[in-house]
Amino acid sequence: MRTERQKMLAGELYDPFDPELVGAREHARSLCHALNTTRELEQSERRRILEDLFGTGGDTVRMQPPFYCDYGSNIHLGTRVYFNFNCTVLDVCEVHIGDYTLFGPGVQILTPLHPFNAALRRTQEYGKPIEIGADVWVGGGALILAGVRIGSRTIIGAGSVVTRDIPAGVLAAGNPCRVIREVSA
Repeated sequence: MRTERQKMLAGELYDPFDPELVGAREHARSLCHALNTTRELEQSERRRILEDLFGTGGDTVRMQPPFYCDYGSNIHLGTRVYFNFNCTVLDVCEVHIGDYTLFGPGVQILTPLHPFNAALRRTQEYGKPIEIGADVWVGGGALILAGVRIGSRTIIGAGSVVTRDIPAGVLAAGNPCRVIREVSA
């Protein structure tokens, strides 16, 4: 029989109140709280927390707290990913982010989804993974929604709501986010 965690990561309906999942969220939120209360001069403590928080990439990520996430362990970062102030990653499914990708302040990366059926929504949820390529720049306040893939070298305009896949090497913006033009390498 599959665990609720296995169902969650597979994008199937799962019980978010499962004790294992509640404990994992509490652990991640404790790490986020510790990170968010560090001072700028406490870089070695920040690095220790980030290595413990993220599934991969905590050893090179650059972070301006505050930062918030659900589990952290489902976030996989390439080399030198940068998060500006007040970013949120709800990682009920895996989030993969490529090398040298930059996130402006207030960016939200959201993998959870909820059933349309109200009774089912009381006890179940599901999600879809998010993939963001290398050398992507996401402007401040952008929302990246469940199941989206963003290609490498793409720029997402500030305040955009990314509801569908965006190809590599483009400038995209708006609500919903759409390709405006290609960008040169």
